[in-house]
Amino acid sequence: MDNITFEEFKKIDMRVGEIKSAEDIPGADRIFKLTVDLGSETRELVAGIRGHYEKEGLIGKKIVVLTNLEPKIIRGVTSHGMLLAASLEDKSALTVITTDKEIANGSKVS
Repeated sequence: MDNITFEEFKKIDMRVGEIKSAEDIPGADRIFKLTVDLGSETRELVAGIRGHYEKEGLIGKKIVVLTNLEPKIIRGVTSHGMLLAASLEDKSALTVITTDKEIANGSKVS
């Protein structure tokens, strides 16, 4: 993977968000539509975490969201950001990056 400069890294905007809802997307077996509270706004994200998480277990989780990613339409839903997650190379295990302490929605991650 290519290195990026510190100046390029400074362009990345990551924020803490709280998952308010998680919904199935008709015809999609690996993704959820998430509604995430970022403090000053609420956004919808499409996340490929279905199969690793139950919808009900996601509600209230404080996650890290890449907020300045260009929006993309996935299965008819516009995704306005991307949650951060770690997975094994073969995708057999995946974990969403969460906060371990209470922190305000919208807090900048650096």
